[in-house]
Amino acid sequence: MKLRQVDPQSLFLSRRNPVDAEALATSAAIVEDVRTGAAAAVRKHAERFGDLVPGAEMVRDRSQLEAAWLALPVEEKQLLQRVAARIEEFARAQAKCLLPLDFPIEGGVAGHRWLPVGTVGAYAPGGRYPLPSSVLMSAIPARIAGVESVWVASPKPTEVTMGAAFLAGADGLLACGGAQAIGALAFGTHGPAADMIVGPGNRYVTAAKKHLVGEVGIDALAGPSELVVIAGKDANAELIASDLIAQAEHDVSATVVLLAVCPDLIAAVDRALASQLQNLSTEAVARESLQRNGLVVLAGSLEQAMEISNRLAPEHLELCGEDAAKLASAVTNYGGLFLGNASAEVFGDYGAGPNHVLPTGGSSRFQAGLSVATFLRPLTYLDIKDPTVIAKDSARLARLEGLEGHARSAEQRL
Repeated sequence: MKLRQVDPQSLFLSRRNPVDAEALATSAAIVEDVRTGAAAAVRKHAERFGDLVPGAEMVRDRSQLEAAWLALPVEEKQLLQRVAARIEEFARAQAKCLLPLDFPIEGGVAGHRWLPVGTVGAYAPGGRYPLPSSVLMSAIPARIAGVESVWVASPKPTEVTMGAAFLAGADGLLACGGAQAIGALAFGTHGPAADMIVGPGNRYVTAAKKHLVGEVGIDALAGPSELVVIAGKDANAELIASDLIAQAEHDVSATVVLLAVCPDLIAAVDRALASQLQNLSTEAVARESLQRNGLVVLAGSLEQAMEISNRLAPEHLELCGEDAAKLASAVTNYGGLFLGNASAEVFGDYGAGPNHVLPTGGSSRFQAGLSVATFLRPLTYLDIKDPTVIAKDSARLARLEGLEGHARSAEQRL
């Protein structure tokens, strides 16, 4: 098993669009059907795609989620509680950084208040790999932000997924997925209409979210998962290989890139990949992903490797080796950063604290991952006591723009 070696420039030939035309057209049609057909349309599509058998229950209310939680083995409940506690503690720490502002201005005070959105829909995949971790990652920060209502949607939810939804504070769960689930959350077919929809999903979920931009808030347009590893000479080839495989087993479209400064390390990683893929339960997916999308670049220096990474702006970025970790300040575009040999990317996936819902496809150039701040809005205000100066300036500027009504409104305060 060998990663395909490429020159740096070939990495930048195209930036992957997370929403292709076919997915957008298909998802838009489903969403619009849900808009007009409401709950009946959601059920029609859920049954059509195999999320539900005819007549099966669509909604799991809070009491049913609690029953699922209570039925879980003690060890699983304790595991979920530990992970949830880490996510909650980190979200609370983030929230403490988001302070109200009262700022003196000419004649009065201006400022902002951080206020939560009212209702959130949290999508959690349930296809090849059900992801109760995504339920915790989405719902817990929303609750810490003060969101009043949180509903989860997940196709064919397992007991663990439903238990996680209860633990995270969800009010209910829709047992369906795809574009129909996004429409159901947006239009409130089975609960309150969402002000914001978050969480990872397949390309049809992402396309449905894109179709609704402007009607509801979304966290991001997520594409296939990505990992870039920057490896210094002292990096551990076995650890790197295990991290590349962990990312590759997500999906055959997942992308992994190794930026190394040492040819011997590249060869060692290739050998480790071949060895570790053997007897792996997800070998078929991981191997295809690595063969299709596994790339390696021999960089001239760590500095060049970090420049390449900043241009790629990956979802996940690992700096492996002590020398690399010391240069962390030089990397500026990433969804999540993992420093040193011991900081496995999977620790971010499974609740060390920071969120695992992260920007992909280079979008970390302009946005960050899901956090408590996602659900909060810094709403500004003005409290003017003496309008003398600001009114005169406002009137003058209004007349420069030809807006006489604005000018007169300002002068009414004089």
